[in-house]
Amino acid sequence: MVERVYLPHVPEELAVYVAYYRNVSNAAFLREQLLAGNHDFEYAFIDASMVISRRQIFAATFRAINDLLHDRLKSRNVHSEIVFCLSSNNNIGEAFRRFGVGDATKNLIVVKVAEAADLTQDQVAEHLSANVKGEEVVFREEALEGISDIARIRKIYKLPAPSASKATNGVHPSASDLEHLEAQILGAMALRGAT
Repeated sequence: MVERVYLPHVPEELAVYVAYYRNVSNAAFLREQLLAGNHDFEYAFIDASMVISRRQIFAATFRAINDLLHDRLKSRNVHSEIVFCLSSNNNIGEAFRRFGVGDATKNLIVVKVAEAADLTQDQVAEHLSANVKGEEVVFREEALEGISDIARIRKIYKLPAPSASKATNGVHPSASDLEHLEAQILGAMALRGAT
């Protein structure tokens, strides 16, 4: 269920692939591969509990690709830059702790930017299927419902809950509150590093 995504203003030779997994049982292994610098695992592995929408992932991906194309990467590659671009501050280590795959990650979003034209969607899907132990799910907005840790997301982005609709007793924010939260998050991501 790896999806090829076409982002506006991104050259077509840079293919962007996205996959989503639930109930991942080998997050520690995936994290170890990243820390070891294993080139076979050059992906952006993102903890899905820190994401509220597809747009949030695509905004980070676009910014990372733009930084790649203009030789402005602050991390070691475009995939680590995607994770970094989810953050609202300039601390790379903190961005990885908050948004990247952790040993306890159960729901995982994977982004691959294929810089080589010979890397196909089928090859990415085959590699992920062989190495990510979890249930592959189509990456849609509905798939994130109930997965996103809204309270933690608000805390990390320093966004207070609207007083009229604070989530209590397991009640989730309304659709309009989520849209407002998404706009605030995208704004915080876009302003990172602005002086």
